[in-house]
Formats: sequence, structure tokens, C-alpha cells
Amino acid sequence: MASQSSYAYYKDDFSRMPAPRSIAQTLLLDRRVRRVTAAEAYDLARAQHDVMETDLPIYPPAARRLGLPEGATVLNNCHGKIIGRTAKARRFYTRMDGPERRKVEADLREAVYEMQKYPLIKANAILGLDRDLMIKATMVATEDDAVNVFNWLANFTPFEELAGEYAQSPTLPIQDILIVGFNHWRVADSYYHNEGGPQLALVDEEANVVVNLGMRYFGERKKGTLTLAWTSGMRLGMAACHGGIKEIDFTGTAEKKYRVLGKRSIAFFGLSGTGKSSHTNSHDNGGTLPQGVTKVVLHDDAFQIDCEKKVCRVWEPTLFDKTDSRPLGHPDWNYMISVQNMGLTRLDGKILPLGQDVRNPNGRALIDRDLLGVYVNRCAFPDIMVWLMKDTCLPPVIRFIDNSLAVAMGASLMTRRNLAENVSEEELKRLVFEPFANPFRVYELWKDAEAFLKVFENGATGFCFNSVGFWRTSDRDLRKIPLQTSLTLQTALLTDRLTWVDWDMLPGAQIPEKKSVDKLLPGYAERYDPARVENPEDYAATVRDRFTQRRNFLQNSDLHHRPELLLKLVTSLMVKC
Repeated sequence: MASQSSYAYYKDDFSRMPAPRSIAQTLLLDRRVRRVTAAEAYDLARAQHDVMETDLPIYPPAARRLGLPEGATVLNNCHGKIIGRTAKARRFYTRMDGPERRKVEADLREAVYEMQKYPLIKANAILGLDRDLMIKATMVATEDDAVNVFNWLANFTPFEELAGEYAQSPTLPIQDILIVGFNHWRVADSYYHNEGGPQLALVDEEANVVVNLGMRYFGERKKGTLTLAWTSGMRLGMAACHGGIKEIDFTGTAEKKYRVLGKRSIAFFGLSGTGKSSHTNSHDNGGTLPQGVTKVVLHDDAFQIDCEKKVCRVWEPTLFDKTDSRPLGHPDWNYMISVQNMGLTRLDGKILPLGQDVRNPNGRALIDRDLLGVYVNRCAFPDIMVWLMKDTCLPPVIRFIDNSLAVAMGASLMTRRNLAENVSEEELKRLVFEPFANPFRVYELWKDAEAFLKVFENGATGFCFNSVGFWRTSDRDLRKIPLQTSLTLQTALLTDRLTWVDWDMLPGAQIPEKKSVDKLLPGYAERYDPARVENPEDYAATVRDRFTQRRNFLQNSDLHHRPELLLKLVTSLMVKC
């Protein structure tokens, strides 16, 4: 077996088992809690008041994988007011003092008491598709939340599908993952976040338990589960990646200059809306890759880097994507499994999901990984690592020749919130730091910093793409950076077609040399050269301010527990302007 049951993990001293895990485990072992398959959860979901059946067929291979009958159609689950993740509802058990823990434990016991008044179901899944990294997970919910159970099984892998591989996988020093979801939770207590009702996302990453109370949004179940998977990988010494990675094989190209490149892998790290999926999933980088290349994708959202064995491993067989850029008739609709918070329309007598965020922001779909073309469950160690940022002071691409600077820029990744998150309009406008583009990290930042430093020390080269626009006359008057420009730059990185010069403002960083980049993108240097910006004094002052913010962010983080590492990172962020 891979991960361990509660008994196997704690049998030498059961007093080590934290209360949240014991409470969840006790609920799961209640004989009245009925275990369901994906097909049974699908049938139950069809009866939910908040689920609508469409006439769009579920992608047939996915339907067969999930045991659904031929002709099964996509379900649309609409959640109501909250249509994104609510970070303010999170509470971290391992960070609580004694009195706070006792309060939350008591409230959790009361919530389970109320939950047991409802018919309950549970389901088992396997996280991870590579035999060397598999974790068993169990989710329990009320019967009238079956759609979240179905989507969870579809997002990951129903246990039965990989039971044989799981039985042969190595035993890991990691507990099985337990997920509890109870949408009907009601409590009047200012301790808990309240937005039309109380909400709690209780996380115990050391015991591999997440409890969602008063939270309908499927993303809470999915990302809560992935949070524990990523953390489990980190506990095993692997870097946790909220990003996409693909491997390009140049050996089939006609020109020798490309064939000698062999296989090269590139990873992208960014929040929703930064181009992470566009960069990962593009089959030819906007027509810029040479003829004859082949591509395999690991995933566009979640994977783990194993520095010891120099491989990357995937967690899930599906994509959970926004549909704002997928109009009716888009070929991606052929790969759909389930949708959430979608409008509906009637076309030729058929009721179909309507994307493009017509009904509300952040419409989402579970999409089969076949959409990516050829995919793999493990791929090569990344040659190239790209941070996707929304800092208007940065040119479209920067190369890092100092590993400390590469890590420091990732640890202080500057971006903006997006509509995948349940935040205020004001928060959507603010620049924020999201280390390594992973809002789901629940352990200390210094652990990620050390893990990614190890990745760079093992041969990866770091880059940064600006995905928002570059300074023209001010922080608001910007030169656009079209996606096609970024895709062209991606191909240039993969094919070594750029030469680089030091960026005098930021020691340890380089920008493309004019002649080499203008050959690929005529006029690039004139448009995006930091030395040619208008209002250069204001630009320099903004650069100084942004990098001061970065240094302050790191200095105020838990990196102070690793003073030597902190000093390296902060020193690397000293600009000269």
C-alpha cells in the first residue's frame, strides 16, 4: 500500500492522533455512512435542487472510467452567492494554542453531531497517477451534497480504478487523507468567517485532514484535498508546485540545430488569469515551435518535483478550468465531465452549458486530460522554471543567473487576486505577494524556499514573464504584452535562440540582447527596454519601491527561522537605480 490508515500510522502511540483526525475517522467508520461509487454519486446528484442536467454528453472515455451509463450528460451545479474559494474561512489547527484548539474541537464535534442527522455518504479516491507517489483519500458528505462527491471522484481517481497499482506502490510515511464536507452547518459565532452564513475550512496538514463546514463551492473540496497532497509531497522531500509543466521533444525535427536539443521540459507558476494554462497547454506555442516537435503534458495546475530521482509526478487526471474563453462550439466542450456555476442556453432543441462567464464570474468545468493531447503521469525534471508575475516594472522576460535571486523572486511573486477567489472588489485591485504562486501552501515559507533552491541547484534555470503589461509612461499607462509575444519568448527559451545581457538595475538578472530578440519579435527592444521608458525617474522610483516591498515581505515572513537563507534572498533583491 502507499499511504497509511490511521491505525497503521498511529498504532505505536494513539495519543499522537490529533482530535480533528479522530473525529473525522470516527464519522467515516459509522456503519450508517454509505459508501458510493462515482456512478451512484452521479445518480444522487441528479436529484439535488441545485443541480441541472444538460444535453451535453460527458466525454465518453471519462464516462466509462467513472462507470457511467452510455449517454450520461454533463451536470451543472450552481452554488449561489459564493462562486470562488474563501481564504478568510481557513483556520489552521497546528497553529492554534490550547484554548483555541479546545474551542474548535468542541465546535467540530457539535457540527458532526448535526451532520449525523442527515443521510451520509462517503467515497474513496487515489491521489497521484505515478506508482511511486499515491495517496488514498476518503471524503464524507451529506447525501444532498452528492454532486461534490461525484466531482471529487471525477477530479481525482476512484479507488477501484487504480486499486491494483496502489497495492503495489511503496508504503509512504504519510497518513491517508480525510475530507469532511457539511454544507448545512449553522452557528452564531464571530470567531468564524460569515458571509450569508458561517464558514470554516479547518486544515490539519500534519494529520492530513480538511473539514469544510458551510462551504458549497467544489473548489474548496478540490483545493483542500490538493493542499494535503502537496504538503504530503513536501513532507517526503519533494517541491510542491501549483503550476503546469510540459516536455517538448525536438528529436523529430528536420533541422539539426533543433534536433540536438533533445527533450526539454518547461514549467509555469502563476495564479488563475496569468497564462499558466495557456503556456502549458499550447500545442505549438502559437505556431512558433519548429515542425516535427512532439509534446507531452504532465498537468497544467498541480504536480510535485522529486529532486532525488530527477522526475516530476502528477496528482490528478483532470483539469479544473475556467470557461470564460470557451464560447459555444469551442472544441474543448467535447472533453467535459461536469460544470459549475454556468449559464444554460437552448440550441437546436438541446440545453447546453454557456461559458464566457455570462451568468457569473469564475464559471468552471472539470475537463478530461485528453484535451491536452499526449499526456504522461511522470515527466523529466524541469530545465526551465518560469514565474508568471503582474509587476508592470518588469520587462516581458527576465533570466536569472543567480539561484538566490530566482528563489527570492518566486518567494515574493507579485500578482493580483482574481475572480476564482471570493474576495472584495478592493482586494482584486491590489498587488499582492503569493509565494511561488501557491495560495494553498499551509506550511512554512522557508520550506518552499529551500525546496526550490534545491531545484535550481540541480540544474533548472529560472525566468520571469510579465503577464500584465510593461511601463510606458506610468504604472497605469502600459505597453501590452500579447500572449503571442509570450509564447514566442517561450519557444525562444526552449530553443536557446536568445542571447542575454545583464540588466544593470538588478544584478543577477538578464534581459534579451536587442539583435537576438528583435529577430524574433521586431521592435521588441524599443517597446520593452527598461532603459527606454518614458518618465524614467518615476520608473526607477517604482522599481525601488517594488523591490523594497519584496524584501520587506520576506523579512516579515517565517524565513527569519533560516537567517542565512533569508540573508541570501534579501541581498539578491537589492536593485541599483
